[in-house]
Order: sequence, then structure tokens, then C-alpha cells
Amino acid sequence: MATKTARNWKRLQATSLRHALELCKDHAREKLNRSIERIADEMGIADHWTLYKWLQSGRIPANLIRPFETACGIDYVTRWIAVSAGKILIDIPTGRKLIGTDVVELHNGFGSALQLLTDFYAKKADAEQTLAALTAHLEDIAWHRANVGQHAQPEFDFNS
Repeated sequence: MATKTARNWKRLQATSLRHALELCKDHAREKLNRSIERIADEMGIADHWTLYKWLQSGRIPANLIRPFETACGIDYVTRWIAVSAGKILIDIPTGRKLIGTDVVELHNGFGSALQLLTDFYAKKADAEQTLAALTAHLEDIAWHRANVGQHAQPEFDFNS
């Protein structure tokens, strides 16, 4: 009996618009237990077959990208659009304090990206996988950079 390893959703990078749509759908199913029918319903689409058509063709109306990602609980389409335009997105930091796992994840991401980069130049890794690891690491570094800058001026803490 084979065990299925959990995906690291933070590290995955879409390679095409269609792949981004698939990843969003898979995330909704695996993490939120949402079917295509439920995603379509949350988007306000009466016929879930329309959503199947968009997933199959890789074409979705621009005004429905955010509702789709919101229903799926993740933003791979937005990220793919940015990366395909040569841009990198980061979550807006709030100046929160660092937790131990942040540094460990940053270190592991760097190690993975560096290993893939070394393997790529030795012709042992493909460009797509290497680019995905480098992009994920750059996003993590950019987040930490912005978080350090924001930390000096944290937002109001209304929970205290």
C-alpha cells in the first residue's frame, strides 16, 4: 500500500495558465474538500460544466479569476500571470514577529533552489523545475525583506 505524500502548496509553481487552474482546483479538493460543483456555486456560476470547459481549455474570463481563486483558497492563476510577465509577487507583510519555522523554511528553500541550480548547470535538472524553485525562494526572500521593513512600523494590533 503506497502512501501519498502531501503537497507543499507554498512551494508549487504553475507552468502554464491551464496548470495554474488545475493546481487551484486540486487545492480546493485536497485542502477544502470542494468539488467543481461547489467551486462553481461559490463563484456564482449556474452551470458547473462551464467551469469544466475553462479548466479543459485553460481559458477563464479575467473578471472570474479572483472569484475562482477565492473559492479554491489559493492564487496560482494570479501568480502565474505575474511570473509569465516577468514579475514576482509577495504577500503583503504585516510586520509580525519571526517564528522559528520561518527561518528553517527559508533555509530549506534556499538549499533546494541551490541544489537544482547546480544540477541544472550540470544538465541534471530541467529548467522548469529550477525556475520554480528559484521563484519560490525569491518570493520568500522578498517577503522577509518587506517584513523587516514593516516590523519597525507594525500595523495596529486590535486583538489585545
